[in-house]
Amino acid sequence: MSRIRLVLAEALRSIGANVSTSVASAVSVLIGMFLIGVFIGLGTWLVSWSDAKKKELTVHVYFCTTPLTPGCKAPATSGQIEAVGLMLQKDPLVKPGGVTFVSKADALKIMKKRSPELTSFLPANPFPPAFDVTPTKGEYTQAIAQSVERSKLTGIDQVEYGKEVSNRVLQIARAIQIVFLIAIIILLAASTILIANTIRLSIFARRREIEVMKLVGATNWFVRGPFMLEGLITGFAGSLAAVVLLFLSRELAVPSILGHIQDDPSVRALAFTWTAAILLAIGLGIGALGSGVTLRRFLRI
Repeated sequence: MSRIRLVLAEALRSIGANVSTSVASAVSVLIGMFLIGVFIGLGTWLVSWSDAKKKELTVHVYFCTTPLTPGCKAPATSGQIEAVGLMLQKDPLVKPGGVTFVSKADALKIMKKRSPELTSFLPANPFPPAFDVTPTKGEYTQAIAQSVERSKLTGIDQVEYGKEVSNRVLQIARAIQIVFLIAIIILLAASTILIANTIRLSIFARRREIEVMKLVGATNWFVRGPFMLEGLITGFAGSLAAVVLLFLSRELAVPSILGHIQDDPSVRALAFTWTAAILLAIGLGIGALGSGVTLRRFLRI
């Protein structure tokens, strides 16, 4: 305990004696962690949005009905519709319970809600019965559609899955995930370099002190301890300040922004508590690691 108190006292004394460099280190951590926190919030929200859009992708299997289309010889019977439904329910790419039958009457009701102006003067119900199929993953829409087409089951008029829209949504989702990962890696690397350089300047200013401690017989870990603890303290202080700044930004700025673009309550960023915990852990780790690694060159006496 006496050694721990000594290391802690030495770290606090060093921070007090070198306020400018300690503040510079904490500000470096603050800037790096704030940028990472902003991108974690924005990136996870975009990933959540892309996942929500992928869940909206469905396959529509339309059946023959009157009047007959060129590919149909007769209206689909209930037996033919049931056979297609059983095949879809057995498909492992289809979400359990994700096969919904939409009758002609239901299709007309849905269209009346969406576009009442287009259905008010219809002489008859032109909409065919159909299955709306939800895949386990948005990427499976094309595979499910091709599987239905290859089955050659009778009674099917056409299979649609919005090929262009589906491909576009999936491309955007993949691009968001890749950009998010690359940006986090770059921000972490840039923050580490910035903080390490600031800590290096702080340690370089006290190289004489380190040399004296080594010459009087201090072990490497005895010398390293106060500096690593100092790095932990400055890293924690900078990360905590970044968390507070992010919290204020979230409470003041985010509601007004999301109020104009948020239309799905299921789309949300990573919980703020997790973001705060991640930033504090990264700040502590970078502060201690930066101090420990930078000290190595000054311990070779």
